[in-house]
Amino acid sequence: MKVVIIGAGFAGMKLARSLNNKAGFDVLLIDKFNFHQFQPLFYQVATSSLDASNISFPLRKAFHDSKNVRIRLTKVLGIVQDEHKITTELGDIEYDILVIASGADTNFFGNKKLIEYAFPMKSTVEAIQLRHRLIENFENVVGCATEEEKQKLMTIVIVGGGPTGVELGGAIAEMKRYTLPHDYPEIDFSTMKIYLLEGTGATLGPMSKKSQEQSQKYLEKLGVTVRLNTILKDYDGSVATLSTGETIETSTVIWAAGIMGNVPDGIDPSLIVRGNRIKVDRFSKVIGQDNIYALGDVAYMETPRYPKGHPQVANVAISQAKNLANNLRRIEMRSNAATLEEFEYQDKGSMATVGRNLAVVDIPKPRLHFGGFFAWLIWMFLHLILILGVKNKLIVFINWIYSYMTYDQSLRLIFKVFYRPRTPQEETRYIKT
Repeated sequence: MKVVIIGAGFAGMKLARSLNNKAGFDVLLIDKFNFHQFQPLFYQVATSSLDASNISFPLRKAFHDSKNVRIRLTKVLGIVQDEHKITTELGDIEYDILVIASGADTNFFGNKKLIEYAFPMKSTVEAIQLRHRLIENFENVVGCATEEEKQKLMTIVIVGGGPTGVELGGAIAEMKRYTLPHDYPEIDFSTMKIYLLEGTGATLGPMSKKSQEQSQKYLEKLGVTVRLNTILKDYDGSVATLSTGETIETSTVIWAAGIMGNVPDGIDPSLIVRGNRIKVDRFSKVIGQDNIYALGDVAYMETPRYPKGHPQVANVAISQAKNLANNLRRIEMRSNAATLEEFEYQDKGSMATVGRNLAVVDIPKPRLHFGGFFAWLIWMFLHLILILGVKNKLIVFINWIYSYMTYDQSLRLIFKVFYRPRTPQEETRYIKT
């Protein structure tokens, strides 16, 4: 059975590893990058707490001893369902089973100015770009001529009060409190402003009311100005216009307000629902298809417990991949179709960290809530478990201990990329590929 997996995120990696060295399967894992990205810690890369390599794991290393899993780095151009193949920049690839695990990207809701000027954070590269912007802002403040321009550089607006926005706001506030005054003694950081805009009436909307209230309290304690029921209407790279009519002069807007599924061309538009997600049945099979499946953030599955679809979180993607791997093994062994298992997500809880010793954790069964230091320890432990690679786990843990003891991050570096002209031979090779 030739299984082609599009995407090496949580779902794609889990499925490939579950089928690794299993008899009867030939697996091809396709991604644009040659590494798996641990998305929950992007904000720590953006705020100089972790290096990008700490939360990235080489795909080929994960399958060093594999006899049946191969990797291809390319961009998928489309799906040709009738011919059971996909088209890519490397050419056509045929499949017996196709699994779309392409994840999600930033949703700017069609606002072209935000696409141009706001900073998203849905990849390691984007997190590094944001880190560079934050550090460059303070370097520019040192040599700034006017107070107005200084204030604009020292004002940061974060849009979206979900886990990403809350965690990023807390991390930047801690940089302001503990780290930046030592780096830039000539700057008065009491004038630095951090805004968190949330369109609903609470931060961490899907979590419990206690978690919502505590997260807002923690953010405000750290010096973040939280604006609820407030939407960013426009941003021109210099002035942010809010739904309240207020304007904020800022050079940095960070967009963490929405995501949309990465749906390849070739999927029936009638199957694409809100959030740009593909409708699938309880077996993760795309509606109306016999051999195309979708997992994780790009999949929309209705179940009795989740009639409006599952939350777009890592645990859902991993659980769906496990379920599909088991079902594919049953199909490969030609078991009775009745033995296939429908998917139902068992929610183990949700969590978010706001800062040093500050986090919130909700556990559904038994219904429990934790806040503060103990919740922060739970958050760290569970994230360490999910990171791929023993070395990565160890390095991340050491970085966390170092930061906790020293109140410092050691990765405030700006890397400039300089391109040399291609030789004629390189130019010819580039055009051919």
